[in-house]
Amino acid sequence: MTSIDRRSALVTAAGAGAAVTLGAGVAAADPADRRHRNRWSKERPLRVDIVVFDGVEELDLFGPLEVFGLAAAIGQPIAVRLVTSGLPGTAKLSFGTEMTVPGAWDARSADVIVVPGGAFRRKDKPGIWTEIEKGVLTRELRRAVRPSLTLMGVCTGVVVLHAAGVIGDRPCTTHEGAKKYLRDAGADVRDARVVDDGNLVCAGGISSGIDGALWLVERELGPQAAVTVESVMEFDRRGTVLRT
Repeated sequence: MTSIDRRSALVTAAGAGAAVTLGAGVAAADPADRRHRNRWSKERPLRVDIVVFDGVEELDLFGPLEVFGLAAAIGQPIAVRLVTSGLPGTAKLSFGTEMTVPGAWDARSADVIVVPGGAFRRKDKPGIWTEIEKGVLTRELRRAVRPSLTLMGVCTGVVVLHAAGVIGDRPCTTHEGAKKYLRDAGADVRDARVVDDGNLVCAGGISSGIDGALWLVERELGPQAAVTVESVMEFDRRGTVLRT
């Protein structure tokens, strides 16, 4: 019942243009969210690319995919693609899931690029370190950067963004086990589940990719869309969204 009341409060407050403080540290909507909702349409949907590579943590990938895919399914103006920085083909994920990633990737055609993580502690296995060493994904991320593009790092995908040189000393978060690494590398790592620094959004460990994606749906498409997706998923957001 508490969760239902929280969702009702979010929708009611958003409709009234009010700011409210909700339980569990969930960020409330503000009047800017209503302006964002008018940015996208069926003719010009929010284009979200989710990067797939060998060794990706399954939930890092499928959590955001579920959120953005459901938003599209309920009629929101959003288009989601699974992409790869290499040649189209089959990727083998962290726990053995195999999937085919079709089509060539033009990173500059996206409005949001989601970079998941995987295999942070296993440098001898496919994962983020292999991608960083290859240099293709990091190069494409650098090329794609522009003010209108939002980069979203999930878990240790934030390490990939940092290696691409697109974080620097900006506020971010990552998996608890990778925070020291990023702090030592010069990043401004915050202890929040989701950190929103404008065109850089970072989500902490693994399941927080769901929270990060729901936050982006709320920010770009409005609180009603986010609450509907949250309800369909039977998922309660938790932790904090830190807007810098």
